[in-house]
Amino acid sequence: MNHRSYLALAIPLTISTITTPLLGAVDTAVVGQLPNPAYLGGVAIGTVVFNTLYWLFGFLRVSTSGFAAQALGANDEWGGKMAFLRPFFMAMMVGICFIILQGPIERVALTLMDPGAEVRFYASEYLGLRIWGIPFTLMNYVILGWLMGMAKIKASLLLQVLMNLLNIVLALVFVHVFEMGVSGVAIATLLSEVTAFIMGLFIIWNAFHRRLEMPSLKEMADSASIKKMMSVNRDLFIRTLCLLAVFNIFTAKGASYGTETLAANAVLIQIHYLMAYFFDGLANASSILVGKAVGSGDRHLYKKTLSLSWQWGLLASLMMAACYHLFGDSILTLFTRIPRVIEMAHIYGFWLILFPIAASAGIVFYGVFTGATEAAPVRNSMLYSLIAFLVTLHFFVPMYQNHGLWLAFTVFSLGRSFFLALFIPRLSKKIFPERGVRLESDQTV
Repeated sequence: MNHRSYLALAIPLTISTITTPLLGAVDTAVVGQLPNPAYLGGVAIGTVVFNTLYWLFGFLRVSTSGFAAQALGANDEWGGKMAFLRPFFMAMMVGICFIILQGPIERVALTLMDPGAEVRFYASEYLGLRIWGIPFTLMNYVILGWLMGMAKIKASLLLQVLMNLLNIVLALVFVHVFEMGVSGVAIATLLSEVTAFIMGLFIIWNAFHRRLEMPSLKEMADSASIKKMMSVNRDLFIRTLCLLAVFNIFTAKGASYGTETLAANAVLIQIHYLMAYFFDGLANASSILVGKAVGSGDRHLYKKTLSLSWQWGLLASLMMAACYHLFGDSILTLFTRIPRVIEMAHIYGFWLILFPIAASAGIVFYGVFTGATEAAPVRNSMLYSLIAFLVTLHFFVPMYQNHGLWLAFTVFSLGRSFFLALFIPRLSKKIFPERGVRLESDQTV
């Protein structure tokens, strides 16, 4: 394992992963070109709601990837199939439950966000259409997680890129040709999600050599495997709740400063998502390699993966900070051309220069822990970071308002990196108990 082989895995994974937030980002960008900022506010509210629902069960992708990578490392074909089937049926059932509960979900979301009447109308329109894509998106998470864990990177990349290209084309056609407004971007996203699901099933079917021996109910419900899967998923679920608390508090508090501030924050948060998912591509590479190392008992591979993870995480953070500093103006105009929203985004945009530097280690090392299917440290580090966010929010938002809000978010991002890094030595000793692995300068490849 060296820099070249790490990047050969990380680059396509980064391209694949960075397309994940594009569904919301494209919706935001397309309606951001329309003259009424209420369109942008409505889609911003709707995007937060779906991020909430999807992130809540984002562990379906992450844990699937970790278990699949370990099965790959151990050359366990049957274990690899089970790593797909168990979370796939879970995703299907959860998605159906969300459709059944769509009415209460919308009422609770809009009550908590409490936007203005016009923004509320467009948010409700967006929610009512996109809700039907939830089962397909959750099952897509499992499909993508399994493909990544089994190192089928080209298939994962193809699936993600085609889905997002379709979404972009449909959104532009529905909004600018058929003038369907918010409904147009919602329908475009829904159709893209369904299409990706159908394509994903076909890829999985081919990966299983066009035959699938279904396990018995006893095998599906194996107590030891279920206990391990649920333990990892529980900790990742708690981690996700912390993330959702931060982003929902952020959005709700930003909305209290008016529609234009809400819209500016929405644009900046979408850019933040692109940065975060760029790091997530590196995290996925680290997760696959650590999973293989654990499955095969390869201490050397684990050690090299740790070293490469922090090196490329640091380099990527500096590159992203520099890119936003140099090209921030051009990036903002991709999302909106409303002068007042751009002006507001300029005022708060410097916080995005700090974000990648603060968050890189926390996001990249997250992949190390999920690859080892040791999620308790991830849970604990996120809880500590949430506390830091709330304390900063309490003391600085009354004085600095939206700047205080962005300061609290930056402290949260820095906390994710700091607290998770503290758990690395303990993880190393646990998975390779004969001799712990330390991050030292002599590990540089």
